[in-house]
Amino acid sequence: MDTRIIRSFAAGVVAALCFAGCATLGTPTPQLQAQAERAEAQYRQGEFDQAAQTFLALAAQSYAGRDHYRLRAAEAYGEEGALDRAAQALAEIKRRRLEGDEVARYDLLQAQVALGRNQAAQALALLDAAAPTLPQSLHPRAQELRARAQAEAGDPWGAAATRAAMDAGLSGLDRSGNERQIVALLGKLPAAELQRRHDTLPANDPLRVWVEQTLVRQGVAVAIAPPPLEHPVGTVLPGEGAAAGAREGYRALRAVALLLPASGQLGAAASAVRDGFFAAYFDAARSGLPRPALKVYDSGGDPAQAVAAYQQAAADGAELVIGPLSREAVAAVFQQAKLPVPVLALNHPDGASLPPPGSAEFGLLPENESAQAAEHIAERGLKNAVVFAAADDWAQRAARAFKAQFQSSGGRVVGEATLQSETVNYAAQIAALPLAQADGVFLALRPQQARLLLPQLKLAKLTQPVFATSHVYSGEDAPNLDRDLDGVEFCDAPWLFDAQPGLPKRDDIAAQLPLTRGAGARLFAFGMDAYALAPYLDWLRTHGGSYLPGATGQLSEDSFGRVRRTLTWARFADGIAQPLSGGLDVGAPSAAPTPTAGGPASP
Repeated sequence: MDTRIIRSFAAGVVAALCFAGCATLGTPTPQLQAQAERAEAQYRQGEFDQAAQTFLALAAQSYAGRDHYRLRAAEAYGEEGALDRAAQALAEIKRRRLEGDEVARYDLLQAQVALGRNQAAQALALLDAAAPTLPQSLHPRAQELRARAQAEAGDPWGAAATRAAMDAGLSGLDRSGNERQIVALLGKLPAAELQRRHDTLPANDPLRVWVEQTLVRQGVAVAIAPPPLEHPVGTVLPGEGAAAGAREGYRALRAVALLLPASGQLGAAASAVRDGFFAAYFDAARSGLPRPALKVYDSGGDPAQAVAAYQQAAADGAELVIGPLSREAVAAVFQQAKLPVPVLALNHPDGASLPPPGSAEFGLLPENESAQAAEHIAERGLKNAVVFAAADDWAQRAARAFKAQFQSSGGRVVGEATLQSETVNYAAQIAALPLAQADGVFLALRPQQARLLLPQLKLAKLTQPVFATSHVYSGEDAPNLDRDLDGVEFCDAPWLFDAQPGLPKRDDIAAQLPLTRGAGARLFAFGMDAYALAPYLDWLRTHGGSYLPGATGQLSEDSFGRVRRTLTWARFADGIAQPLSGGLDVGAPSAAPTPTAGGPASP
């Protein structure tokens, strides 16, 4: 991967070198010109050894251009990996006779040679000396060399920071290879040191997300700073004529592609997302704002099909691609060598990778919900909590995130229990916990397990308040089943309780689209928000504190393109889930209408 990045740089400057070199060397003879063109062609074709020999022959024939051609020969040898021969060519160059960016290229080659000789300190010194006058076009190569030198010098943290800084400028295999290097470098550091260094990083530091993911892999959860929610997007701007009704932050899109699987394991979920998406699309007609042309593509059941669908959407002229839905498909789309059209991915890829520049990712993460639960409990003044979590992966991740967030807020988890799905008697797990020390209980459980646990907690004389993620609520009223959950508070999508002004009534939609009942309601809301986010993504990314009041929560976006949800709170009373407040902040355009009978039709 290291060689590929340097080679990518070299290929990008070869054409410029041909012409710039001729301009500074005066007017060469036709014979020398033909020979120089042959050398550059050999270089472009990867025939580096032949190119180097041709450049050296040119240096012997051209007094005015001897240092230029020796530098080109050294660069060719460097690409070949023949660093000793590159060093010989560099040794014959008079640095003071070099012009333009040749001086910086000379210095970078010297650093590369030093690295090849295991002289990391010398390489870093050369890079430091070259940095003040380094042209922008050479920064990627310098960063790559610096990261290698730092790693060689025993500074994995510095090397990881350098690679994180350069990551946004890479794409495709170069980017995925660079990200593997970041993971490997941070993995060399103990968790305690990573935690300490993490706490000193600014919120917008590109290394921060990598440290967080490394800590998670080491079994250490990291607190998530709650996003500031200061002002909603979509404020109507004053204007007349064509400008009348324009909204702050709104960017009209001409063509949008939606990538979802038409069948398979995620087919039902995709249908709910698609229905919500088109409900929001039809509602946009009421706002008077321009609507894009929409086209739906089948992303299939494997990552390769999702990539093919993305490429077809790009070829068809889409300005934004929304989707795909699975983690694996999102990762495959993001890892393409070229991403000509930005993406709003409907999931977060596995690992710590960030969205490519200009793209974003949006998902329903249990970790974010449990972190908000921890903040909510801490705001209530509770300091000690016990945790009950299912054995499923999502629940274990949620429990770790809750613990990290609660501890960062000054709280303490005094006991934890994992409940197996095949077990119905939890007396042993309850008895093993120091319930008397707790002033609050957190659940990462689905309704079936929570309905079994709560009566047993009451038998154990537990009277402390109980909190949970949205998973504790089935998504529809079931008073006979949920009466045992009375008093449990949980965070969830506001649309499920009609708690977000400007959205259609959930019951009205459910009467026509049964898929929106139960858990499908959250996916329908997710689809509404995917459409509503599209014209505001650029604004949200660059205007901290702004948010979009959405169906799944107040939606904000960090500078890396990660969309975050701030949810509303509800409580079970008489077996019915009821919002704790009448609604959320207002100020954004309405999101979706009640669709006509039969559901949304493809445009």
